[in-house]
Amino acid sequence: MKLKSRLLTAFLIITALPIFLITLAAGTIVRFQVNSIEETYDVKSDTIKLISNPLQILSRLTRGVYNEIVITSKQEPEKFEDETYINYLNSELTGKYSYIVLRKGNQFIYSGNNENLDYIKRYLPKYGKYTTDMEGGMYIDTKNPFLLKQKDFHFTDGSEGSIFVITDVDTLVPQIRSSAIQMVCSLIFVVILTAGVLIIWIYRSILRPLNTLHAATDAMKEGNLDYSIEGDPEDEIGQLCVDFEEMRIRLKELIEVRLKYEEDTKELISNISHDLKTPITAIKGYAEGIMDGVADTKEKQAKYIKTIYTKANDMSVLVDELSFYSKIDCNTMPYTFTNINLHEYFSDCIEELTLDLEVKNIEVVYKNETDAALKVSADAEQLKRVINNIIGNSVKYIGNKKGLIKIQIEDIGQSVKISIADNGQGIPSKDLPFIFDRFYRADSSRNSTKGGSGLGLAIAKKIIQDHMGTIWAESEEGKGTTIYFTLKKCKEVTEYE
Repeated sequence: MKLKSRLLTAFLIITALPIFLITLAAGTIVRFQVNSIEETYDVKSDTIKLISNPLQILSRLTRGVYNEIVITSKQEPEKFEDETYINYLNSELTGKYSYIVLRKGNQFIYSGNNENLDYIKRYLPKYGKYTTDMEGGMYIDTKNPFLLKQKDFHFTDGSEGSIFVITDVDTLVPQIRSSAIQMVCSLIFVVILTAGVLIIWIYRSILRPLNTLHAATDAMKEGNLDYSIEGDPEDEIGQLCVDFEEMRIRLKELIEVRLKYEEDTKELISNISHDLKTPITAIKGYAEGIMDGVADTKEKQAKYIKTIYTKANDMSVLVDELSFYSKIDCNTMPYTFTNINLHEYFSDCIEELTLDLEVKNIEVVYKNETDAALKVSADAEQLKRVINNIIGNSVKYIGNKKGLIKIQIEDIGQSVKISIADNGQGIPSKDLPFIFDRFYRADSSRNSTKGGSGLGLAIAKKIIQDHMGTIWAESEEGKGTTIYFTLKKCKEVTEYE
């Protein structure tokens, strides 16, 4: 999920989730408390009326007692002169925030709450001025507001009497107060829950990937390039993790290549040292032979000098080969590409090679199946180096038997394929995949007969790759090896008149 989408989701969670949860909690609390009110006070009404009009509830709380007062005033008014009966009525109002007040004439002869009576007695209606029905009540708005139910009657001595049912409005029924507390608690819970959900979501989707990325960075800083991480490419942070992982893999590969290069360099130095040791030893030996007078004839001296020259020339070839590879390996070798006629070019090469290889008892067979006018784009000098390196490598492993090198050229569409096959000892299958690696030599014994620096085929591969071609090998032990490589044809230019 994109970061923009995450922010939008977070906004929706912050707004929608609390509204939904608060609505759900409020509905549940109100329904529960309304049921409790109906069961406790035996009142029946719709939910909104019970919550929005608590005076109605307070009025209904005293309905039973007031009904009894009305009946008593009509049938047995003398009971109101019995304090025990008045106490009984007052006790029925206990827990309903109500009490009884009895007035005879202008004197209050009974009060269920003497403390409140001092505040409200001046607000109580005179005899005959106000009488409520059985369901009604009168709200008196004072410093201490109350709900009043009044019933007038006559005492047995004929004096005027009024009995009041006073309900304290300042205190709501417990269920309404409990509902308010539960609402506040629910609101706090919803806020905490929403914050918790957001924190967990943000931690899982943002902070945890960042912590993982931080741990990976620390591991990389300590040199541990094997610390792998995963990320979801669908969001920015996940993409950052994916990019970091790609960077880690690339960096690890570069370091491995660097280490391999250093290892190969050490091997090269060892190989060059070994290969130089033989001609240097020979040069020293023959030079000492001349100085000590061992070469006491002109023929011997000429032989010694020729040997010294040959060995020095071998050393020069090794140094030149190393210098050349360092150039192409660093991509500093300039190429001069020209359109070369393949038939003419290979005819000249084969003629030159045949003269050199006949001396070594090696026959050259050449076959070109392409059009005589076909041209390829190549650097003539470097292409010749490729051919010489491949054939030179073949010559080393043919041995003393009658040698055979076959060179064949085929047209394969957009390219031409050149194959150079020999009848040498072949390459073991375990070594075949590595023969184009720099410094690699299948002949681990490094005997003086084979020699070489292990750079010939690596140089050939690099040159062919720089020519936008491919190179590969096939071999069978005891039967020989074939090296293949391809070259791109020149693009034909058609002139339109």
